[in-house]
Amino acid sequence: MAVRPTFTSGDVFTAANATTLAASVVAINAQTGTTYTAAVGDVGKLVTLSNAAAIALTIPPSVFAVGDQINIMQGTGGSGVVTISGASVTLNSNGAKLKTNGQFAVATILCTASNVFLVFGNLVA
Repeated sequence: MAVRPTFTSGDVFTAANATTLAASVVAINAQTGTTYTAAVGDVGKLVTLSNAAAIALTIPPSVFAVGDQINIMQGTGGSGVVTISGASVTLNSNGAKLKTNGQFAVATILCTASNVFLVFGNLVA
């Protein structure tokens, strides 16, 4: 994800500046089902997962590159706890915490090696 650019007085705003600026804004991917599989299009986004029932978020293999980051939030649509799991990937988390800790809990899934992820944030076991 790009770093937010800075501009000073007298700068000429170019198409390249516009592209950089657009890349620095966090996009939201709102999901309302009870299952969701993360996709490469989610990199750098906030995926909101909202449902009254429990939600299963799956991280698939061979999709993400080292450094790719997905942010997730247990959304406003209900009390459905999000459980993060992997399909042939390794998920590392302090204390094996892979469930969101309630409504508005936010977590990050960071690819640290091929098919290896660090999961951290407002999580419980």
